[in-house]
Amino acid sequence: MSDPAAFAARVRAALAPVLVGQDAALELLLAAWLARGHVLLEGPPGVAKTLLARAFSAALGLPWGRIQFTPDLMPADVTGGAVFNFQDGSFRLQRGPVFTSVLLADEINRAPPRTQAALLEAMQERQVTLDGQSHPLDAEFFVLATQNPADHEGTYPLPEAQLDRFLLRVQMGHPDEDAEVEVYRRALAGSLPAADAPLPIAPVATRAEIAAVRAAAATVHVAPALLGYTSAVLRRTRSSPALAWGGSPRAGIAWLLVARARAALDGRGFVLPDDLKALALPVLGHRLLPTPEAELDGFDVPRILDALLADVPVPR
Repeated sequence: MSDPAAFAARVRAALAPVLVGQDAALELLLAAWLARGHVLLEGPPGVAKTLLARAFSAALGLPWGRIQFTPDLMPADVTGGAVFNFQDGSFRLQRGPVFTSVLLADEINRAPPRTQAALLEAMQERQVTLDGQSHPLDAEFFVLATQNPADHEGTYPLPEAQLDRFLLRVQMGHPDEDAEVEVYRRALAGSLPAADAPLPIAPVATRAEIAAVRAAAATVHVAPALLGYTSAVLRRTRSSPALAWGGSPRAGIAWLLVARARAALDGRGFVLPDDLKALALPVLGHRLLPTPEAELDGFDVPRILDALLADVPVPR
């Protein structure tokens, strides 16, 4: 199987029995995964962030791990390290939970910056350096981090360098009324999966098929005019008086890659300007910093970004 659209349909069908009312988040998650990027999930407690991570890894047939980030979590609790063997007087490498395929970094902003930074190398280079020696991670290594944006007590805001490692920031809100009622119906019927129970999801693809799907997505055409459009938008973010921090060229690469993935998931062999516009906030929102004056005037990142996009001519 090398058709990204068919693959996405399989994943949606596999997750339908366990995941309700988070279709938009799943679509963004699929696009980020296809583009080989990591995702920051933001939302209040109880909206299925952990369930989405578990279900997605189960559908891919990949091992997954979870790290509950807390104020006392140490870097070695994430990456692992050398452990002394008292029997033979030697040290052995004990690998941490980061050595998996799909990693859920739950409430990542509750750990101090030093511990958050333990993920930087893993996310960027897909390797971990322990005692001066580099250890490669799984080729499918994929981080899903969660945080509650409304709860700031006892948290450590993610620095710009950490945020930039996430391809997308996905907002997960409460489901609409019909979906919420369906969640209650399933819970009362006993068909809602328990937090500690295996999910009834069979893998939809092998590792070879996953590689083929990603290879097919990489062939999606991006017109030269869209490269100029991407550059124009990002340059506008850097010169905007409402922004203290604009988008970097790495942000532009991320934007184009995930737009290409979105087109592939829609069954198209080419990227449209609408792909870029639809993904502007998830890709760029966490990479832009408003000035204090703009915030006092009521201009947040979504509003500023909408105005910038309106000012840049869309290629025809």
